[in-house]
Amino acid sequence: MLLLEVTTLELGGDVRAAGLELRAAGEEPAAGGPETAAIWARVLPALAGPEPWALDFFSHLKRVREFCARRGIETGTPAGRDGQAIVLPAPPREQLEALIARFEGETFGARAGQALAVGDSALERELVRRGLDAYHPAFGRYLFCAVCEFAEGSLVVLSMSLDAAEIVRRVKPALAGLKVEVFQPS
Repeated sequence: MLLLEVTTLELGGDVRAAGLELRAAGEEPAAGGPETAAIWARVLPALAGPEPWALDFFSHLKRVREFCARRGIETGTPAGRDGQAIVLPAPPREQLEALIARFEGETFGARAGQALAVGDSALERELVRRGLDAYHPAFGRYLFCAVCEFAEGSLVVLSMSLDAAEIVRRVKPALAGLKVEVFQPS
């Protein structure tokens, strides 16, 4: 049995955030692989709900492009556009699991909200330049922006509307049937 703990994070007065930590028994991050990839691949769409969402890759772009091309995964950003992050709009669960399993050792981002529909090339350029620090001034335009560090068993969600309790409410049903307990410490 794995544990998914959802807590409120204090990251400063202008940032609302929640942390999701996936752990094995004890304090150790859950080992990666198909089981954890399946969990995270259900968590991300559950957080987004009906909103459009996407993954943001801002480093190792050649490897990401090659992996997506081999797997037939649609990239929202034209492959030839230098200086832009690769945006993968809402991959289906099987593709999402494969992406997470392949890139779990890398840090990448996710975001959801109507702002995706109109595009955000400025943010995508800033992601390549500044990494996920680019989310700080932008997260208020989205339902959420998230920092994915799945090898560490961690997902940090920056959001003005999703607090820890709402995250638990959205994620629990999505993980039904998997060997994971979702909880918010009291």
